[in-house]
Amino acid sequence: MRVVGVDGDYPVEQPGLVFGATEIGNDWSSARTVLLEAFRLTQQTVLAGEPVVYVVSNDDLLGRNGPGSAAVAAGLLSAARTAGIELAKTPVSINVLAIDDGVTIEQVKHWVLALLAGQGPQGNLMHLGPSHLGKTLS
Repeated sequence: MRVVGVDGDYPVEQPGLVFGATEIGNDWSSARTVLLEAFRLTQQTVLAGEPVVYVVSNDDLLGRNGPGSAAVAAGLLSAARTAGIELAKTPVSINVLAIDDGVTIEQVKHWVLALLAGQGPQGNLMHLGPSHLGKTLS
């Protein structure tokens, strides 16, 4: 498993890509660089038949951390949904895990590994943390 941009220890030997896109610079050049890297790594991973999980901030999805972060989070969500449609008839899964501040790395690791295991959601957004309880945001 390749882990890009996510802090923490992932000792499990599991195929797939975990692409963390939090704390992005607040300029379009930074957003473009991150999205191009995500595309390149995702393409390699999917061609290898392995799953992908994008990890983003809930606040980034809502535009609370500036336009660069919002553009990356929304771009990755759109990419996962589109790829999910394209990959629906394959065993390759791609999903987005949106986390709140205060969510522990252990919680993130648990759900990342569950999503990498496949046989679950495809092209979906999962929220981890209480900020979206009772809301219909996604």
